[in-house]
Amino acid sequence: MIIIGITGTLGAGKGTIVDYLVQNKDFVHYSVREYLTKEIIIRGLSLNRDNMVLVANELRAKHNPSYIVEQLYQTALQNHKNCVIESIRTPGEAEMLKSKGDFYLIAVDADAILRYKRILMRASETDHVSFETFIANEQREMTSKDTNKQNLKKCIEMADHVLVNNGSIEDLYTKLISVLLKIDKHG
Repeated sequence: MIIIGITGTLGAGKGTIVDYLVQNKDFVHYSVREYLTKEIIIRGLSLNRDNMVLVANELRAKHNPSYIVEQLYQTALQNHKNCVIESIRTPGEAEMLKSKGDFYLIAVDADAILRYKRILMRASETDHVSFETFIANEQREMTSKDTNKQNLKKCIEMADHVLVNNGSIEDLYTKLISVLLKIDKHG
C-alpha cells in the first residue's frame, strides 16, 4: 500500500493532483477538508475557512498534532489500497505518515495571483474572499511555532517532491507522472 500525502499553498493544485491519482491510478482519496466539514456541521458552525482552521486546531490541541490525519490513515489501512491524503498542513502530520513506510509527501506551489484566480474559478464554500483575505489566510497558515497549528512552509520543506504549478493542467500532470515513476522505482 502506497500512501501519498499532498501539501501546498492555497489554490496551488492539490485537488488537481488528487483527481489525477484517483481517476488514472486508482488511488483512494482521504480528505482533511471533508473530515473537518463533517465536524463543522456537527458543531452547527458556518462552513468557512476560519472555522476550518479553528476546528482543526482545536482537534489537534485536544488530541495531538497529527490527530486528523491519523483518523484518515486508520480508515485507509482498512481498505489496503493505494491512497492519497489531502491536505497535510502540520509537520506532525507529515512526520506521523513518514513513520509508516511507503509514504511520499508531494508539495505543490504556484504564483499567488494565479492561485487566487484558481480559487475564484473553483468557487468552493471557503473561496469567496478578496485577494487581501486570501493572502492573509495563507500567511496565517504558512508558519507557526505551535505544533497544533498549520505550518505549510515546513510541510513544503519536508516534501519528497515539490511541483511548481504555474502552467497548464497538462504541465502539472507531466510533472506528477515523473514523480510517480520515481516512486515506482523506489518502491
